[in-house]
Amino acid sequence: MVIIGFMFNYMLRVNLTIAIVDMMLPAQTNVTNSTTATKVPIVEQHKFNWTSSEKNDILGSFFWGYILTELPGGRMAEIVGAKKIFGGGMLMASLLTVLTPAACYWNFYAIVILRALVGFALGATWPSMPPMAAKWIPPLERSKFMANMMASALGAAITLPVCGYLISVSGWESVFYVTGAVGIVWSILWFVLVFDSPAQHPRISQEERMDIEDKIAEFEGGAKNMKPDKFPYKALLTCMPVWAIVVTHGCSVFGYFTVVNQLPTYVNDVLHFNIKKNGLLSSLPYFGKYVMAVIASYLADKIRKSGKMSTTVTRKVFTTFACLLPAILMGIQAIWGRTSALSVSVFTLALFFNGAVTAGYLSNVLDIAPNFSGTIFGIANTLSSIAGWISTKIVAIITKTESTFHTWKYVFWILAGTYAFAAAFYLIFGSGKLQKFNSVQSNTNEGKELRPLKTQIEKEKEQEANFIA
Repeated sequence: MVIIGFMFNYMLRVNLTIAIVDMMLPAQTNVTNSTTATKVPIVEQHKFNWTSSEKNDILGSFFWGYILTELPGGRMAEIVGAKKIFGGGMLMASLLTVLTPAACYWNFYAIVILRALVGFALGATWPSMPPMAAKWIPPLERSKFMANMMASALGAAITLPVCGYLISVSGWESVFYVTGAVGIVWSILWFVLVFDSPAQHPRISQEERMDIEDKIAEFEGGAKNMKPDKFPYKALLTCMPVWAIVVTHGCSVFGYFTVVNQLPTYVNDVLHFNIKKNGLLSSLPYFGKYVMAVIASYLADKIRKSGKMSTTVTRKVFTTFACLLPAILMGIQAIWGRTSALSVSVFTLALFFNGAVTAGYLSNVLDIAPNFSGTIFGIANTLSSIAGWISTKIVAIITKTESTFHTWKYVFWILAGTYAFAAAFYLIFGSGKLQKFNSVQSNTNEGKELRPLKTQIEKEKEQEANFIA
């Protein structure tokens, strides 16, 4: 349910990025009604005379709402549980998505407000998931679980070509009716099948429940590792490992959101592909991102279980890999990316390598403060949303006069610098140590690297040795 949920989460987010290519009149036929401030659709063509700036305002409005609920969403999930927060946000966004065509035909401001409300609904969903993971997933398996969140990339990869096909056969309106309906069905199933913790699940076996709870307790200090009654604002906000996650996430997602929102436009304006081919080519980078997320997370958990690398080193290695290689590739795109073959290859490889963040800083939030993982992720996502909104404005300014490779190369240089800064910042300030503010009182695990649990074979050997003795 989590994997499918994050797929549909991004489906509701990126459906507009491909649909808007077909929703707008060609640039040379755009008209402006000088007698009114409200943009009126050309009804017979089902297209709109939005300017490039207005198009980016529509795409960017998502972040206006998104930013408002990320921090409170993470904190609320810590208090009332992720089931209500994640499920409620998805249901609200799905219902609003079905209303998108009506809002478009009403006027320009209606679609801006509606997309802001979709962002408001989805803003709380991502930060709500780490608190659920802290209760369900043993520490040495959390990298693999966090890869589930990268199913969002898989959702984008599937959504873009499917939406391109829907537009070609049924018009852009069908994109919002289909994706909204799918989201509604999933939301209903989520509320029926999902529970916030093993203790609340009515169908889990006692053996499985005890196995999960014992592994988590052994790693995080057992009964001593209780959440403080008072929220540790000062300790959390002055903790550099926290800011390493926040800043790195903001920079990484700046690059990701720029590609998510702008790649279909770049493919259309610069590479000149039709809507079906646009959707297919725009989807390729997201398939790569999900594949790398799964591979990197599996490797990270295996390395940590073996004890060959500490948690800190593991997180830094994968984060550097995930940010530095995309930085290099964006530089290549800025210099030589005039051809469609090279551009598609660069974007696919950049997002492929960036998928390793699941084994890096993205999982790190559960290493340093599982009790406040929702809040930390909420802060990180808030910064990333600001970055996402800024990215739409930057692209609008840079491509205002013309949308050509000459103007887009400046966008790619900005992305290269942002990715490189993210890698350097995390390399300096990142840590895998459990932080003191996580617990109500200090325990022996605080400030130390979490060690692998003994394997079942090792335990059996110890029991046999004790029996012989």
